[in-house]
Amino acid sequence: MTYRVAIIGAGGIAGKHLEAIGLAEKLVPCSIADIDRRRADELAALYGIRAYADYKEMIERERPDIAVVTLPHFLHKEASLFSAARGCHVLLEKPMALDSAECDEIAAFVRASRVKLMVGHTQHYIAETLAAKEWIESGRLGRLVLLNDRRHQRYDVPGRPGWFFEKAKAGGGILTNLGSHSIDKIQWLTNSRVTKVKAVLDYDSPIGDVEGGGTAFLETSAGIPATISQSGYLGAVVDETELRFTGGSLLLRTGAGLWVSDGGAYREAPVPPRANPFLRQFEDLLEAMEEDREPACSMAYSRSVVAAVESLYRSHETGTEVSVHGREGF
Repeated sequence: MTYRVAIIGAGGIAGKHLEAIGLAEKLVPCSIADIDRRRADELAALYGIRAYADYKEMIERERPDIAVVTLPHFLHKEASLFSAARGCHVLLEKPMALDSAECDEIAAFVRASRVKLMVGHTQHYIAETLAAKEWIESGRLGRLVLLNDRRHQRYDVPGRPGWFFEKAKAGGGILTNLGSHSIDKIQWLTNSRVTKVKAVLDYDSPIGDVEGGGTAFLETSAGIPATISQSGYLGAVVDETELRFTGGSLLLRTGAGLWVSDGGAYREAPVPPRANPFLRQFEDLLEAMEEDREPACSMAYSRSVVAAVESLYRSHETGTEVSVHGREGF
């Protein structure tokens, strides 16, 4: 059996989804929609599919089996509900929604519609991150003691759409966009969820009303402390997570490699090749559809990431450590 896939939004990430669909035996792309019809037309021509300016018209006409939502954060709920109401399974770009309340609305509606929704937390499929998780679970370095995650890169780069700098549309700045990846990485690697947050953010960004950087101290339900440090200002680019154990340490650099130390200097660790991360996302969604179960990146899990991100801002606003409000199911 093959499944027809429609893409909602023709931004940069849409091409990655279309490439992955081309690698999947059970998937066939049928259409793409974007309010900038030129962008939709370009990708449609490249992949031999139909283009639309209105995603609702596309869903109504095409009746795809799966809708991939790659819209700005403030439109995630609307597009997910519209697609689910018409019987589409949904692959939704992270974060799941603007806030945890919207996540709850999406989850309730999707379950009532008897379709599956999966959020694209790509950290679960990246080769270096998978290798790091295998090191943790092997116990070869002892017990995991703490994690330090750092993401520093210029955020107001040319070409970044303006909605990223509007809190009402994006939910926040760098700590929403890249912070979602960091929190997901911490939770997935530790097989636990963030339960406490103390954060200090900086709002000297030259564009919009979102933060330009910040640092947070987190504690997980497994009792493991972690820090997140992110800056969108000028400076050296950094993307690394250091994991300290009772018997050594790991240095994880996404897309670059994994290094290990059991007492001496870091040495590069082997990273087995993996399938395309976007293909693996689709495969997980297909398995959930065919087995009638929650996807690996479930709605409950994805909500926990959004709730932790919300807590970063609440902690900064109150100047206190705050508890993350969770839900059953993770």
